[in-house]
Amino acid sequence: MTGVVLAGGLARRMGNVDKGLQLLEGRPLVAWVLQRLAPQVGEVLINANRNRDVYVTFGHRVVEDRIGGFAGPLAGLHAGLSEAKYEQVAFVPCDAPFLPEDLVARLAAPLKDERVDLSVAKTGTQPHPVICLARKRLLPHLAAFLDQGGRKVDAWYSTLRVTEVAFDDQPGAFSNVNTLADLRAAEDGAAG
Repeated sequence: MTGVVLAGGLARRMGNVDKGLQLLEGRPLVAWVLQRLAPQVGEVLINANRNRDVYVTFGHRVVEDRIGGFAGPLAGLHAGLSEAKYEQVAFVPCDAPFLPEDLVARLAAPLKDERVDLSVAKTGTQPHPVICLARKRLLPHLAAFLDQGGRKVDAWYSTLRVTEVAFDDQPGAFSNVNTLADLRAAEDGAAG
C-alpha cells in the first residue's frame, strides 16, 4: 500500500513555520515520521506545499495539493489519493514522530471488509482523524466534497463507512507537535 506524510499545512499554532522541518533531537520531524512509516508500506509520498527541494532530499516523491489556498488536511488526502499507486493509502501527519510500528497493519485489518471505506486511529475516546487508511476509490467522492466547498475532515468522514481502530495500548504514539512547547515536550519524551 501507499503511505502519505501530510506536511502541507501552514502550522499556524507554531508561527507558520514548516512544521515537518522543525528539529527534534537534531532531526526534522518528517524524518522521524518517515522512519516509522516507510517500513510499513510499499510506496511513500510526502505531501508538501513549501520547501519542496528540502522534502525531496528525504528520498521520496513530493506531491503538492491540487486544491489551492492551503485548504487543509483534506487537500492533502486528495493529493495522496490522486498520486498513490496502490489501492489502499495510509495517511499520517508530519508532526507525530512516535507512531506505532504496526500502525498500517492494524488500520488495514477492517478494510478486509469491502464495505469499509476508511479506518481511523483512536486512543481512548479521542479519534486521530488524519491518521487513517483510505481506499483510492474514494477519490471522486472526496473531489466532489472539496468542489462543493467542504474542508472539514469530520464532515467528509460522516458521509463514509468509517471504522475506528483502538490503539489504547500505545497512547503516547499519537502525541503530535503543534506548538513550540509541544516540540520541547517531545524532546523530553525522545530523550527519555
